[in-house]
Order: sequence, then structure tokens, then C-alpha cells
Amino acid sequence: MSSRRYSQVWSSASIGIEALPIEIETFISPGLPKHTVVGLPRGAVRESLDRIRAALRSSGIRIPRGAITINLAPADVRKDGTAFDLPVALSLLSAEKIFTWGMNADDIVIVGELALDGTVRPVRGVLSTALQARKDGRSALIVPEQNRREASIVTGLKVYPVSHLTEAVNVLEGKIEALDLASDRIHEHSRPDGVGRPDFSEIQGQHHARRALEIAATGGHNVLMIGSPGSGKTMLARRIPSILPRMSIDEAIEATRIQSITGALPDAGIVQSRPFRAPHHTISDAGMVGGGSPPGPGEISLAHRGVLFLDEFPEFRRNVLESLRQPLEDGFIVLSRAEFRIRYPAKFMLIAAMNP
Repeated sequence: MSSRRYSQVWSSASIGIEALPIEIETFISPGLPKHTVVGLPRGAVRESLDRIRAALRSSGIRIPRGAITINLAPADVRKDGTAFDLPVALSLLSAEKIFTWGMNADDIVIVGELALDGTVRPVRGVLSTALQARKDGRSALIVPEQNRREASIVTGLKVYPVSHLTEAVNVLEGKIEALDLASDRIHEHSRPDGVGRPDFSEIQGQHHARRALEIAATGGHNVLMIGSPGSGKTMLARRIPSILPRMSIDEAIEATRIQSITGALPDAGIVQSRPFRAPHHTISDAGMVGGGSPPGPGEISLAHRGVLFLDEFPEFRRNVLESLRQPLEDGFIVLSRAEFRIRYPAKFMLIAAMNP
């Protein structure tokens, strides 16, 4: 039994802003070369072995031979995305005994996309992966180099940022030490932000409108501004985030998780300014509240803990405006589909503007 070519590593899949632990099992048996990926993989996951083979050749690593079966458990949840490339590659190498583990496989979570030359590319949802890994009692995380700041937000985890497949192998062999960047990232969050963004102090005149918006911002109230074209409605709305309270670290993490799964995370690794979203009035209801397959966040979730500005308010479709009622009351939106039921946070300040 000890000579069998079998291995398992842990990775993660994103379901909304939550992360689901994924166990990757690899079994290599004698026979004609072929590969099979089971566990409800979508297109990007089924194609992963083609990228992995090219990455192994480019890295000078021997490609495992035989009939390869890869199982992604739990097998009743569909898996999508390229974050499984790196853990599948390392699981293959472990099954073939190409490297010797220097740490416990159950203690580490691995995510990353592989380029054909073995380079590790960034992936989405790393912050949610790190939070789930800590919740599950795991102690370490291997992530792409470009995701290092995002992963380091979570305290209590050893973070191993890698830029190449061979670096990840060295990590598992115990040849590379973890980086402790969590304290630096939280300290960076405490720095002043909003540099270069519209500021409320720049407004000249507009005394009644300014006073109304200050009261609304203090109480978190929604506002409807009615005025002639060119009277300054949009100018006022864009400056509201500058007078809202600074986000706490928990609020920043909430906003960062949403930005992370959309791939729009700032270079700082954490959202430091309250979001301001201004969708066009031709937006669909799916674009406003979220949708797709699997459902992604809409504008109301991207504006979480910030401001949602609807200019030309009467021009929006009625069904789009009706879809805002429940999120405004509850602070979240639940998207139900045949295969998914995903909850996204949507606590925002609604600012609408229209002509008389």
C-alpha cells in the first residue's frame, strides 16, 4: 500500500464571497498515458492538465506517466476557474514522489494559475481563501506573488508567495521560509486614504445641499436630489464618500472580499476608501443586483459600505428600481439559481438625482 502513487493536497473554490475547501486527490496507475478529472469540473479546470504538462516541461521537471485520475472533492459542487492549476500540479508531483514533503499536507492550502512556462499567475478570491483556511485550522497558504498583500491581511497564517512552480516545490520541501506581512498590511490600512479623490471641502456655495448631504451622511440616509441640468448634483454626489467615516478593518475586509472575486482589487491589497458606484441608467437588473453563472456581484454589492449613485433616476427601468427595495431594507441580496444560492452583502447609501 505504501508504494501506491497517490497524494492529496488542499485548495479552495469561491462560492460567492465565501470559500469552500477543496480536497484534490491524485491517483496514478500503470497503463497507457491518459488523464481524467472528476468532481464536476468546468472547462477551465478540465483544461488544467494541458497547462500543467507544458509548465512541467518548461521547468525541467519529469512528467508523471500512466493513467492519471484527479478527483476534486466534494464531488457534488461544480468547480470553475484556474486557481486549481498549482495545487493539481503539486499533487501530481507528490504522487510521483518527485519531491519529499517537509510539512504536513493537511496544514497548507494552495491556489494559483500556471502559465505555460511555469510562472504562477494571480487568481481571484484569495482573501476568502485565507479566511476559510484559518477557520478550518490550517496554518499555511501558498499564493501567487501578486496576491501576497491580499493574503497577508489575515492574521494567524504563514503566507508563502511564489512566482514559479519550482518555488512552490521548494516551499513544500521546507526550503523557503514564510513571510509575515499581516502587521504591515493592517498598518497600511490605518494610513490616510482618498488622495486624489473628489473632496467635500472643494464645494463652493450650495449651502442647503451641503447641509442636507452632511445630515444624510451622518445618519446613513438615502437622498433624492432634484435640480436643473448643470446645477451640481453629480458633483455633490461624487464627494459624499469623503465625509463618510473611515472604514473599520472589518468593513474593509468585507469590501475587499467583494473586490477580490471580481478581480478589481487595488494594488494595496485592501480596500481603503469607501466605494462609489455610478451605473448607467441602461443597466439591467442582473447588472444591478448580480447574476451570471455562477452568479457574480452586482453594483449594489460593489457599493457595499459605500455610495450607490443613480443619475437620471427616472430613466432607470422599473424592474431595476424595484429590485433595490429588499437590499435597502435588509443590507444583503440572495441570488437563487438552479445550482447555487449565493448571498452577497449590499449595505450602501443610495443617492439619486433627477431633473425637475
